[in-house]
Amino acid sequence: MSHPEQHRGRWRPRLDRPALVALLFGLAGVVYRLILTLFTVPVSNSDEATFGLAALHIGQGREHPVFLYGQHYMGMLESYLAAPLVAVFGPSWPVLRLPMLVLYALFLYLMHRLTRRLGTPWFAAFVVGLLALGPERVVRDQLTVVGGRPEVKAAVLLMLLITVGLAVGTVRRRRLAIGLFGLLVGLSVWSDWLILPYLAVAGLALVWAVRRELLGWAGLLLAAGVVVGVAPMIVDNLRAGPGDDSLSVFREVSTKAGPQPQWSDRIRGGLLEGVPLAHGLCPVDGCGRWQQWFGVLYPVLLLAGAALAVLAYRRAAGAPRGAGVGRRAGGLRGERVGPVVQLALLAGAALTLLSYVRSPLAATSPLDNARYLSVLQLSLPAVLWPLWVAALTAWRGTSSVLGRFAGALSAAVLAALTVLTLVATVLFAVTGTAASRTKERQARELAAALRADGPHQVYGDYWTCNRLIFNTDETVVCGVLDSDLSPGQNRYRPYWRQVGRAERPGYVVAVDSPMDRRLRRLLAERADATPVREVGGYRVYHPDTPVRPWR
Repeated sequence: MSHPEQHRGRWRPRLDRPALVALLFGLAGVVYRLILTLFTVPVSNSDEATFGLAALHIGQGREHPVFLYGQHYMGMLESYLAAPLVAVFGPSWPVLRLPMLVLYALFLYLMHRLTRRLGTPWFAAFVVGLLALGPERVVRDQLTVVGGRPEVKAAVLLMLLITVGLAVGTVRRRRLAIGLFGLLVGLSVWSDWLILPYLAVAGLALVWAVRRELLGWAGLLLAAGVVVGVAPMIVDNLRAGPGDDSLSVFREVSTKAGPQPQWSDRIRGGLLEGVPLAHGLCPVDGCGRWQQWFGVLYPVLLLAGAALAVLAYRRAAGAPRGAGVGRRAGGLRGERVGPVVQLALLAGAALTLLSYVRSPLAATSPLDNARYLSVLQLSLPAVLWPLWVAALTAWRGTSSVLGRFAGALSAAVLAALTVLTLVATVLFAVTGTAASRTKERQARELAAALRADGPHQVYGDYWTCNRLIFNTDETVVCGVLDSDLSPGQNRYRPYWRQVGRAERPGYVVAVDSPMDRRLRRLLAERADATPVREVGGYRVYHPDTPVRPWR
């Protein structure tokens, strides 16, 4: 906590010891991620490049996309945040990712503020220390520009802080704060629908805190803020054709045909793989059995946290009148807002986890889709609070023998959680970054070779094309083909049309890939006569006449 300190006629904030420790943890986390950002770790890909190209187009005034090119449900807020930087400094991965680093720093700050209000100063420092760590799965969600999660996590924390301030009575411009709450809701809905469970519980917490005020101008400002935030999505959906609206497209993407996995497999993939991966306890290639314990413990902690919050809520009613800052400023509601927000965080985590395990992907591809659980970091203070309380009670010696045993066990769990996250972070920093740097070097070599010597209109696979275009600042334009050389997922159609008009397009294929072998068969006797060179693990073909079997 900051305390004002007068010095030479001016007031300066002075941090207490827990806040200073939290600040040092936070700075370490930001510097660590800054170094990763400068070296483009984790590795970039064409999904991220699509956001980068959109930022380039926005900065140039050429496009103002509402959703990711080729989609109708993933908002482009991250591209708009990066657009000014890309316009000034040109397209590069560190420039594109810099706003994500700022959002991460904001996330840490808001998490510290909220955790101090819900728990204790040292517990807030501990949570910041955990969040400062980060193996590949965690930092990939925090630093890569792939839509949604970094900005909506900060938005939810700010919403909850607004709710606490309104309940306690420390917010002066209450109507404007409520309007800001609505704006954050609208922007989050536009940006990423994965955050809907947390928006729902945050909205319920706000209604609990200021339900009477919402019947007047504050309620109108709340609704207006939501409409303004989600306005780009509304306008785009009004213009969309049948079946192209966000809800229809999202339903189609989320529904997979074929046999549905059993619930036991979905729960196993969600809890034993998804939860530990989302909290940074495992390497990106999966969790060993000895690392899956946190997934087993997670539902127990949700229930224990809910029980503690309900108990604290009931105790607040019996607190002496006039006791505490919350009582003086916000009355009984100010005393109870902490447990209410804790319940909201726990309910948000439970609903998110339930939504995830309902998807077949939780069973069929848990490693690739654990990123959808990254928002569970929002609930970390509420989830770990029962362990902290038990450990602290035992340490103070104010519990029974059974309580001291439970406290010692809780302290061991917190220590194990910290050690596992630290080990995973160190292993990634020491040994896991080399592969990313190698892949980035190869991608830069390919981009430099084509930019200098051509060809400048090429065909390639999805994971090559948009990254190549971004790396060359659109000097090289690429059309996406599938492995059988049929048209693939071309998110930005003008690139496909431009390559289609080329009289002599090139072909960029991974060495000895199915696309490589298919292309050589189609070239037939011309294969040996076709100019070809190998660059960065790719073969670049430049035949005299185009090979377009789909025509």
